Amino acid sequence: MNMHFEGSSNVTLLFNFWDVRGPAGMVLSVFVVLKLTVIYELLKVWKITIGKKKQSFITHPSAPVSFSPEPSCFAPVMTCQEGNSALTSSPSEISLAAETTAAAKKSWLLHCLQTAIHILQVTLGYMLMLCVMSYNVWIFLGVIMGSVLGYFLAFPLLKHI
Repeated sequence: MNMHFEGSSNVTLLFNFWDVRGPAGMVLSVFVVLKLTVIYELLKVWKITIGKKKQSFITHPSAPVSFSPEPSCFAPVMTCQEGNSALTSSPSEISLAAETTAAAKKSWLLHCLQTAIHILQVTLGYMLMLCVMSYNVWIFLGVIMGSVLGYFLAFPLLKHI
């Protein structure tokens, strides 16, 4: 195995069945590696997005409760305002526990999804590293261009989160 970059169109990538012989196969392989690298960059952004959603569930599990300093807040609990008592309109311990349980479950599911995406990202990253370690200039340029294209397409999406 050569330990320097070559511009050959003959290379074996990752597995024995991915044996490139000729310029057409090299163009197709560079395109596949470029697409895999774009997917790698998109996975990074998706993992960040899920992390932000998970963090918002941890800090704000349900709609925020506002405590306004209106005079009606300081009225006795059992007084009726517009036919409803203050006790029937306030959240109970059971409903708050259900909201907390649902938020914890959703946070756990988001964490599992984030873990699965991380596994995909690490696996794909190592596969791309092994492609670069074939020391083929064209494959190397495919990985670099895929990273540039993926970053260009994916990271502006972070502004919309």
